[in-house]
Amino acid sequence: MYRQTRKLLRQSFKISGAARIFCMYGIFFVAVAIVIHMIDPGISTFGEALWYCFETATTIGFGDVHVVTKAARILTIILSVYSIAAVAIFTAVITNFFIESAKVRVKDSVQAFLDDLEHLPELSKEELQVLSDKIKKYRSDVKKG
Repeated sequence: MYRQTRKLLRQSFKISGAARIFCMYGIFFVAVAIVIHMIDPGISTFGEALWYCFETATTIGFGDVHVVTKAARILTIILSVYSIAAVAIFTAVITNFFIESAKVRVKDSVQAFLDDLEHLPELSKEELQVLSDKIKKYRSDVKKG
């Protein structure tokens, strides 16, 4: 199951192109920190620039570090928009992963049910009772919801 889960997660990232997007986001994030550190007098160290970018990207915005130049403010806006998009993409990929996981579980359970039906004459009385109970529960659940 763990192997199948990892495979599904990898497929979700691969199909959506999210891995490439997140790599590009990481590069852009560091590049913005470097440029802000170079052009803004309000940011004295690269660590402060990274902290400022982190505050911006996460929308924490403590205000302990801030930029003063127009160019740095424009970069801040671009980083903010890119960060919002990255979070939205990450959320979509994870949502897709859970939907695909649910589909796999349903497919596996349907496959097991069909296998039981194919071998109906071979099932013991107890196994037939379990199958009957599952069908009754399914019908009950369908009527409720």
